[in-house]
Amino acid sequence: MITNTYRVKGMHCASCSSVIEKTLKKVEGVDSVTVNLVTEKAKVSFDASKTNLKDFSKRLESLGYSLTIDGEGELSIINSNLSTNDHADHAGNSRFKGEKLAELSQMRNKVLSIMPLAFFSVLIMTWDALIRFGIAPEMSGLVYEFIHHLLPILATYALFVVGKPYLLGLIRFFRFGKANMDTLIGLGTTVAFLYSFIISAFKEPLRQFINVENVYYDITIVVIAFIALGKYLETKAKLKTGDAIEKLLNLQVKTAVVIKNGQEKELPIDQILHGDEIIIKPGSNIPVDGIIISGSSFVDEAMITGESIPVEKIIGDTVVAGTINTTKSFVFKATRVGKETLLARIIQMVEDAQNSRAPIQALVDKISSIFVPVVIVIALLSLFGWLIIGTKFLGFSQALSFGLVSFVSVLVIACPCALGLATPTAIIVGVGKGAKEGILIKDATTLEKLQETDFILFDKTGTITNGEPKLVGLRNFSNISDKNFIEILAALENRSEHPISRAILDYAKTENILAVAASEFEIIKGRGVRGEFGGTEYFAGNVQMAVDLGLKVNLEEINVEAKQGKTPVVLMTKKEIVGVVMVADTIKPEAKQAIKDLHDLGIKTMMLTGDHQNTAQAIAKEVGIDEVLAEVMPGDKLKKIQELQNQGFVVTMVGDGINDAPALAQADVSVAMGNGTDVAIEAAGITFLRGDISKIVKAIKLSRLTISGIKQNLFWAFIYNLVGVPLATGVFYPVFGWLLNPVFAGLAMAFSSVSVVGNSLRLKTKKI
Repeated sequence: MITNTYRVKGMHCASCSSVIEKTLKKVEGVDSVTVNLVTEKAKVSFDASKTNLKDFSKRLESLGYSLTIDGEGELSIINSNLSTNDHADHAGNSRFKGEKLAELSQMRNKVLSIMPLAFFSVLIMTWDALIRFGIAPEMSGLVYEFIHHLLPILATYALFVVGKPYLLGLIRFFRFGKANMDTLIGLGTTVAFLYSFIISAFKEPLRQFINVENVYYDITIVVIAFIALGKYLETKAKLKTGDAIEKLLNLQVKTAVVIKNGQEKELPIDQILHGDEIIIKPGSNIPVDGIIISGSSFVDEAMITGESIPVEKIIGDTVVAGTINTTKSFVFKATRVGKETLLARIIQMVEDAQNSRAPIQALVDKISSIFVPVVIVIALLSLFGWLIIGTKFLGFSQALSFGLVSFVSVLVIACPCALGLATPTAIIVGVGKGAKEGILIKDATTLEKLQETDFILFDKTGTITNGEPKLVGLRNFSNISDKNFIEILAALENRSEHPISRAILDYAKTENILAVAASEFEIIKGRGVRGEFGGTEYFAGNVQMAVDLGLKVNLEEINVEAKQGKTPVVLMTKKEIVGVVMVADTIKPEAKQAIKDLHDLGIKTMMLTGDHQNTAQAIAKEVGIDEVLAEVMPGDKLKKIQELQNQGFVVTMVGDGINDAPALAQADVSVAMGNGTDVAIEAAGITFLRGDISKIVKAIKLSRLTISGIKQNLFWAFIYNLVGVPLATGVFYPVFGWLLNPVFAGLAMAFSSVSVVGNSLRLKTKKI
């Protein structure tokens, strides 16, 4: 079973996506289909031994839709050996945007051509209405005849040129029984046009039966004009929802300078292989992930870290695709290429999330699948209702006129576009906004579930803390300077590979102290190290080493700090203790505020760690975490989550290590720190690029904001139809004299779609 994503051409509404899904699901070998109206993509899981893209296309082409491989050309010119590298994806997305811009330009031209006709028609309709109320003078015979012959010509252009997609939708409905938005608009405007045409052609013979003065050419013109305008504004707005992907794609480069056989050669990015040596010059974007093997520079990693200050990179440091070299040239060896790069994975994660479907969408899908047929039935019932019941009170001629107005109004106002756009537009904007904040959301289900969270569990190391020991305290008991003290200690630790040694050496580096290796170096297992510096023998190690040397140590004072999670390193000679430094895994600066903000949101917190109870309690107390579960194994973390879930809590787990993967997989929502392991990131539904724990607060606010936007969209989409359809049928006419003109129905339909997309775009301006 394989899963591919395809571009879909010809979609206009929620009914279109429903028709495509139902059609493809009937193909033998297809397991699942998800179609996204906004991104115009279909994600299909199928058995490649039973079916393929050609089978899908054959089924859809007769319905007016076509499939292309995501990001590539038409099906007919594509073979199965297409490259799936990032460059192809970038080119494909650029081509898709170009196609959408070209389509937008064509729509704009049609709108510009028909709007003057619509304004003219509205003017005539207004004049006619004012005449009936005795406000405006009667039209002269010449003017009346001119308009009488001009309107059919204008309506013909409106219906058969600008309204061609709706006619084709109507034809497909009669041929295949598949209805969508085009069917509704096509049926309504065609009926209005044909009725008017028959009246015009057989005016005198029909005069004795019906009111031949009522024709609806103007309705055909204005309805199509408003719908065309609405679709244009909707398409224009929809393009803006995908800005996040476009900006990420722009970070990808097309070529790179590679050293081949001692010579520099510029190659397309898709030809870069593992192990290739790549030269990066100042101002250039880094094309793939790798490790620097020659030279050094400062690299702008704002894309990954969000920090505007470039970071120094030397031999052995990693660089990632999409970041920018700022000062000097260097050479690095490619370690991750194509879809393996961090940037490619980020783009794929964002795109998958934007194409995914939130659980709340299931309700919309069910409604959309039956909506169009139900609307057609309601429209027909309203027509026949007027003819049967209305004739008794109004006469056949007036009843027929009102029936046709109601029939067209119902079909026009009930278009399900707004309903289909309500969820995907908000999801796309929400996921895109998250990506800009360094919050990568894997799917819409995760985004929806996150806002329900009432209990968050944190791993300690690398999540609450930085995950790297730091020198956090120094007590100098001798008469030497602190600088000399650190110089001696760093000399002893210079040849050790222990993490504590690295913390001491890092501190020396920040203090601009050169760490010269001590002579006669020796590791004393379980105790520490010894060596000579400046002609004196020194020891550096734990308290037990001092005890072994017969030195007096203030254990009470050291134990107080040890209970806070700090590890003492004693510097001594055989005769005296020179001093003590404290090394600890430091708490992330944003952790305390993040926990407070979560409490303000009404969310409980717990820390799960394999560390010692005293250390865990001290850290939890400092940052304000509610509960602590220490000295636990990976399986214990998973069991704790299950226990909380059984109590009815919606649990989010935040972690960064391989040992967190089982817990991340079990949690309702899983969050991985971007500086963590690949296994944790793969298991998580959300990834924070910069390992910034404060992002959890923003992610929850983003989730709540997005789901709130979806609910607002659905409310407006439903309310338009709940109010508009009954009004259009004419049920209020006997009591209030209200009857909806198809022109206003078209305007309302267009406004509903635009307002839904506009409300989703409004999420971009909200702070999280």
